[in-house]
Amino acid sequence: MREINFDGIIGPSHNYAGLSLGNVASASNKGLVSHPRAAALQGLEKMRHNLRLGLPQGLLLPHRRPDRAWLAELGTGVEAVPASLRPAAFSASAMWAANAATVSPAPDCADGRCHLTAANLRTMAHRSHEWPETLAQLRLAFADDTRFAVHAPVPATFGDEGAANHMRLCASHDAPGVEVFVYGQRGGVYPVRQHEEASRAIARLHRLDPDRTLFVCQSEAAIAAGAFHNDVVAVANENVLFTHEQAFENGPVFYAELKRLAPEVEIVEVPASAVSLEDAIRSYLFNAQLVTLPVGGMGMILPDEARDTPSVWSWLQAHVAGNGPIRQIFVVDVRQSMANGGGPACLRLRVVAEPERVDPRFLVDEARLDRIGAVIAQEWPEAITPENLLDPAMWAQLEQARAALYEEVGVRELV
Repeated sequence: MREINFDGIIGPSHNYAGLSLGNVASASNKGLVSHPRAAALQGLEKMRHNLRLGLPQGLLLPHRRPDRAWLAELGTGVEAVPASLRPAAFSASAMWAANAATVSPAPDCADGRCHLTAANLRTMAHRSHEWPETLAQLRLAFADDTRFAVHAPVPATFGDEGAANHMRLCASHDAPGVEVFVYGQRGGVYPVRQHEEASRAIARLHRLDPDRTLFVCQSEAAIAAGAFHNDVVAVANENVLFTHEQAFENGPVFYAELKRLAPEVEIVEVPASAVSLEDAIRSYLFNAQLVTLPVGGMGMILPDEARDTPSVWSWLQAHVAGNGPIRQIFVVDVRQSMANGGGPACLRLRVVAEPERVDPRFLVDEARLDRIGAVIAQEWPEAITPENLLDPAMWAQLEQARAALYEEVGVRELV
């Protein structure tokens, strides 16, 4: 088994509508001109970069936008959609695959299968209608029910936002691990998106060992500062937890329990005196992909914004120069995604599996990325303004672009 990163391809309707309350970047860039073609090609380049590091790479596909089926459920159509619903009908936020599902690898699950539960994303209207297409893709990509169990979302009574609020610590990806579910209780002026009961339900569905499963409260200070998901302030990979000092409501208690269950875990805590919460969120230092490199050691894939933030870059340089577990830093350009509030880790869902058990249409190599890139370069809009979303010609272009991509990857309409 290997860890495979499934990146969401950034859809042709990528636009800056500022829909995500509590997401500082999203709110700050509301109404600006977006560049869907550049955004999607940046995402492909990140995938290509990771392939060249020797990391397996998969993809998830854009959803239908405008979402005519969702609008029909609300008694309207795209031609007459109220202004209050229009942005949500066009949102390309399914690109952030870290919110697609929560994944528990087979070594942690009582039935020896990898379990995936699609997130309900019920807190935000623009994301609440993603799950049917997400679930359909997961059931196609992971159709081998001898190796995978794919679950529908937990009831929307309790908000669940997927792997962005879930971490796993282990000696190696194919060894049993400790699974950590991070939930919110208070977020100041911002809503809490991950509910404790949703996390506990997923742990039961995945048949996890209760003695090796932790439920940890995210700090109110982090949420209030704009850390709308835990992966904005903490990330884990194998035996390393990389976290901000203010990520958790009671960090020392959590660390002690984690070390009791997994003594091999190394905790790298960045002090607030070195990197403020504001700088951590602005740079997405913790929304990096922390990965085990085939050549040995761990590397971190960061956005350009981390290099542009002096406190963050200074801390990173000192850590790498020292004897810490993170040995290499790689910087990628995902500025279009960052401007809408999602860094490198937002764009990917981690699945520990045997690659040969995954539907090959959802795995990529460089040649396949070249073909996908050619479709994007030809079909994706170069730019979108808020006014463009009123234009029927733009609606047709968005639908044609997605259809061309689906044809290229060999996937038919799923729902």
